[in-house]
Amino acid sequence: MPPIPQVLAVQRPRALLLIQALALSLLLALSARIQVPFWPVPMTLQTLTVLVIGGLLGPVVALAAMAAYLAEGAAGLAVFAGTPEHGIGLAYMAGPTGGYLAGMVLAAGVAGWAGQRFAGRTLPAGASMLVATALIYACGAGWLATMIGWQRAWLLGVVPFLPGDAVKAAIATALIALRRRA
Repeated sequence: MPPIPQVLAVQRPRALLLIQALALSLLLALSARIQVPFWPVPMTLQTLTVLVIGGLLGPVVALAAMAAYLAEGAAGLAVFAGTPEHGIGLAYMAGPTGGYLAGMVLAAGVAGWAGQRFAGRTLPAGASMLVATALIYACGAGWLATMIGWQRAWLLGVVPFLPGDAVKAAIATALIALRRRA
């Protein structure tokens, strides 16, 4: 049997990465629909999803999934929390939740790095999930503050989410630990 040409060998992993990224971007879109209404930013399962994707699948897959998710939203697909049926694209990304979306990209990378670096070490992995969550807050509240001021951004865009996101970080850490044991 002749060897597989080098071009095909390189293309196959990229194709798999693309398929994974698209599938996971759909999971992110679904997690955006599971929400508790808050203003100006809804509470969703997106942060948990970002942490789990990163922690279980690594930074490359997690960042590819986030890139696909943001590209879908920018193109006008209704993938973000609270978007109308036909989406609103870049206008949504420039709104109050835009910084949180950017923070999720950073969080996906950190969670992915931590999942690889701290495999089997629950405490450092858990601390890394909290750091990833803090990055979401920093970007999100920073962007939100340009619209409503720092004090209101802190009170409306961070404080109400702290307990839920601490639980999400713990769940993500537990899922990562379970997978590592399997």
